[in-house]
Amino acid sequence: MNWLSENKIPVGDAAEIFFLWLQDNAALFFDALSVAMEGLIDAFLWVLQTPHPLILITVFVGLTWLFQRNWKTCAFVALGFLFVLNQDYWEEMTESLTLVLSACVFCMAIGVPIGIATAHRPGLYRGLRPVLDLMQTLPPFVYLIPAIVFFGIGMVPGLIATVIFVVPAPIRLTHLGISSTPKPLLEAAQAFGATPRQTLWKVELPYALPQIMAGLNQTIMLSLSMVVIAALVGADGLGVPVLRAINSVNIALGFESGLMIVVVAIILDRMLRLERDQ
Repeated sequence: MNWLSENKIPVGDAAEIFFLWLQDNAALFFDALSVAMEGLIDAFLWVLQTPHPLILITVFVGLTWLFQRNWKTCAFVALGFLFVLNQDYWEEMTESLTLVLSACVFCMAIGVPIGIATAHRPGLYRGLRPVLDLMQTLPPFVYLIPAIVFFGIGMVPGLIATVIFVVPAPIRLTHLGISSTPKPLLEAAQAFGATPRQTLWKVELPYALPQIMAGLNQTIMLSLSMVVIAALVGADGLGVPVLRAINSVNIALGFESGLMIVVVAIILDRMLRLERDQ
């Protein structure tokens, strides 16, 4: 079988040529994208790091009450953030939240419209599905290579890699929610003279809202799973102490910083879940 391996298809070389071509011919686009992402990141950092931590905790507790109407969940969120503050990981936590929130903005802005379009056009979804499979199964470390080539070192390449890895989740779940709208509801809307836009806004989106919120939840969870990988390209946050612990074989530091990621993930999950524990 040596003849087969000696005449392999140059997939890697073709990818390298393509990315180098993009670097030479789309520099203005990537520069503009980098500026926009840096502006969004700086805005979230300012919002999360300027107020006193206790004020920010109060805001998060208030948002939790608005979403859940459950004092137990509010108490859990408050205790979780106080625990992070007690362990002296508040700054790293806000930096990771910045990456997560920025990824949510881009992923939901891209994923929801594409999910709606694929639900209305089954052929488009069939053509897009292999691309979504590739984006979710390709190791995230691979995304870091072109991200570094195009954007250098820092939060932006970490955000780009996160968005590429995460965006299939809101696309798939939005598609599932819209496409599963019962036909009797659609027929009733059409019988009352609803236009396609009215049907989308008044029937399909309200019915698909639980699935869309599940997509948001998955976006947050998957983004948090990328904080350590993003730290490899210079992104700040809770991934930095994890990498420091790995390099120094520091068990205490590794457990502390890893536990902070878990705590933040659970807090955000409890804040945004639709099922309310009464």
